[in-house]
Amino acid sequence: MSGAPTREVARRTFAAEFNDARYTFKESEDERAPVYLLLPTGERANRVFVVGTLTEKEDVGDDSEYWRGRVVDPNGDTFFVYAGQYQPDAAAMLRELEPPAYVAIAGKPRTFEMDDGTVNVSLRPESITVVDESTRDRWVVETAERTLERLDAFDDDSNRYAAMAKEEYDADIESYRDSAIRALESLDTGDTGGSDETDDGAEPTVQ
Repeated sequence: MSGAPTREVARRTFAAEFNDARYTFKESEDERAPVYLLLPTGERANRVFVVGTLTEKEDVGDDSEYWRGRVVDPNGDTFFVYAGQYQPDAAAMLRELEPPAYVAIAGKPRTFEMDDGTVNVSLRPESITVVDESTRDRWVVETAERTLERLDAFDDDSNRYAAMAKEEYDADIESYRDSAIRALESLDTGDTGGSDETDDGAEPTVQ
């Protein structure tokens, strides 16, 4: 085994929960220690894996390309994705893609505090892959399962991240259960849904 660092697990979350997350933390004083976003359902996320519909894209850069993408999940909630010169492959995908398109994105959450004190959360993609509807649908099912599992474990006294979430957020966690159920129901009705692994190996280590 080499001494190379292990890649963090990419968590699955719907956009409503992702956008409600605002607290970040490290578990070590090491300067290179990973930064985690605390999900309101009680899980840490250094990386996330999302699938949805790219509905808009725009180059918002001044001196160089800096692409912003709007990716919508089955509930109509939005992940905002930003890619520039330090994410050349992802930026190239956003440049070339024509919305609407189903995309799978693995990346790192980023928080930004606005002048009024509110915190916005976005996704810095490591990879963007075009996927099909069945891939999107698998993502919805598995993301709903992971969300419900986190909710079921939320009141476990040994769940340290749930304890942190209770301290940091004043969230109605049952709303995330509703989001998961609505997403699953959207598959039954044929509305836009989500997905899972890509066939070309773009699927990261995921939970």
